[in-house]
Amino acid sequence: MTVLDSRVPDGPLESKWEDHKFDMKLVNPNNKRRFEIIIVGTGLAGASAAATLGELGYKVKVFTYHDSARRAHSIAAQGGINAAKNYHGDGDSVFRLFYDTVKGGDYRSREANVHRLAEVSNSIIDQCVAQGVPFAREYGGLLDNRSFGGAQVSRTFYARGQTGQQLLLGAYQALSRQVKEGNVELITKSEMLELVVVDGKAAGIVVRDLVTGEITRHSAHATVLATGGYANAFFLSTMAMASNVTAAWRAHRKGAFFANPSFTQIHPTAIPSSDEFQSKLTLMSESLRNDGRIWVPEDPDESRHPADIPEEERDYYLERRYPAFGNLAPRDISSRAAKVVVDEGKGVGPLKNGVYLDFADVMERLGHDAVADKYGNLFEMYERITGEDPYEVPMRIYPAPHYTMGGLWVDYHLQTTIPGLFSIGESNFSDHGANRLGASALMQGLADGYFVLPYTIGDYLAPMLGQPKVETSAPEFDQAEQDVQARIEKYLNTNGTRSVDWFHRELGKLLWDYCGMERTKEGLEKALSEIPALRAEFERDVRVLGSAESLNSSLEKVGRVADFFELAELMCKDALVREESCGGHFRAEHQTDDGEAQRDDENFAHVTAWEWTGDPGDPTEHREQLDFEYVTLTQRSYK
Repeated sequence: MTVLDSRVPDGPLESKWEDHKFDMKLVNPNNKRRFEIIIVGTGLAGASAAATLGELGYKVKVFTYHDSARRAHSIAAQGGINAAKNYHGDGDSVFRLFYDTVKGGDYRSREANVHRLAEVSNSIIDQCVAQGVPFAREYGGLLDNRSFGGAQVSRTFYARGQTGQQLLLGAYQALSRQVKEGNVELITKSEMLELVVVDGKAAGIVVRDLVTGEITRHSAHATVLATGGYANAFFLSTMAMASNVTAAWRAHRKGAFFANPSFTQIHPTAIPSSDEFQSKLTLMSESLRNDGRIWVPEDPDESRHPADIPEEERDYYLERRYPAFGNLAPRDISSRAAKVVVDEGKGVGPLKNGVYLDFADVMERLGHDAVADKYGNLFEMYERITGEDPYEVPMRIYPAPHYTMGGLWVDYHLQTTIPGLFSIGESNFSDHGANRLGASALMQGLADGYFVLPYTIGDYLAPMLGQPKVETSAPEFDQAEQDVQARIEKYLNTNGTRSVDWFHRELGKLLWDYCGMERTKEGLEKALSEIPALRAEFERDVRVLGSAESLNSSLEKVGRVADFFELAELMCKDALVREESCGGHFRAEHQTDDGEAQRDDENFAHVTAWEWTGDPGDPTEHREQLDFEYVTLTQRSYK
């Protein structure tokens, strides 16, 4: 086991980033055009990075498997984006945002990264306003804010229930400008299937055109992965159906350490599944918890219409258990609390697999029009999916796999353990610890892309001035393309009897049951025995129809699910060795007397980063010790 060097600079926390920016090496504006950079992914992190680096003068190639950069899953982040503007004087500050984020992550994040995130949050808002993002405004003309879980101030900027979409349109505009200027080449409908490493450094990627099946090679001086999270390993999640781990996992297999894979977030406000054959869960924005009250009937056999159940026969369990934060308790805590009451038999709906999110009080207080102004599009979406009008009856919600705090290990420069390979946004592990607070995902993606990577990638490239990029004719590119082709042919020729989705669903059930909201030693060991057996069956019995020379969704899926199998094993391994509860990682053996997560700071105040050894069942563990100079490690309390 080695101890990882995070390369966090010395100096006071509040000036660490500003001082370090001056210390980093720069690339002369006229020399930037001599460097080529590959970016994979066009969500908020990837689009903002490509736009910024293109504007600086670098030659950028950006890849997406979508037909347009605008289709990235960032559009689904509905509720808002955090920043410490404190327009309304309710006690917010950069330090409070930093503190809330470290505490919200249950003290398992790197202080320096989180403080940098809080620092640049205000610049994000300024830039997005300048781009024309239509944030909501209050009566005096200032940008409006609303509250999100894990904070007692209102710091979340929003554009109705479409914040992610509007922010992505702003980044897309900036990206499109650079495409027109010729600084950025946008390559759509192409999926990265291999990372190429030459002499220990990232040299480029191999991609497959999803329409024609053509495999092509691309080299650059540096490569950036901005490919999102891996919650689709659970099969049922709030992620877009095509979201996957393949780009990050290909990098992991080439030497990039994968950190904290068991740190997955279960979002408390998704629409419950309606049957066992459902393939997608829909997220209802956490912003609804500002005005919606969450409750279940006291009587497990309750059959009355919710409006007919008297107040004294309702359990507003979040307000009861966490009076200081109530319905805005952090996501991990709110999700586990919902599981507790449903497990007690108090669930609601036809399958008794949900809890109520009730807007009756705010409707009575503010009226229909005011509620519609704040949440109208979310209410419409809920009604289209369920056939129920949330203005008249409470929404039914239940936790679902959502964000992933784990990801590729990166240092303070956002560089992985492979020199020249950077990871930004949700594809890295760096800023959220064991639980992400609501409205922080958009903040991190734009912070990394607009304000951090442009400095740190320049520091990496500056000493390489005059060095050519590796040619795509290099033998490492030959081997990478051969590996891609061999995997494709292998799965096309398996000729099994079961579909890719069948195997993915079975894997998802195993993960949810044993590495979901609650984990135990016994359950994790069971998963670690059953996942390899299911993977072996997958390898010999999966069925992929069609060919590789045209659009073939089954062929796309099979490679992604193969990577999910290996990742799932690592997730369970990581959860098993972490003998504590923290944030989204809840080991039933480690809880307080009142059922809260019980950390073990003496033995587990570290990042666990795993190195690929060639055997999915036997990775090598490495650690980065977390030092807390500015935040005192305490038992989290939202009571």
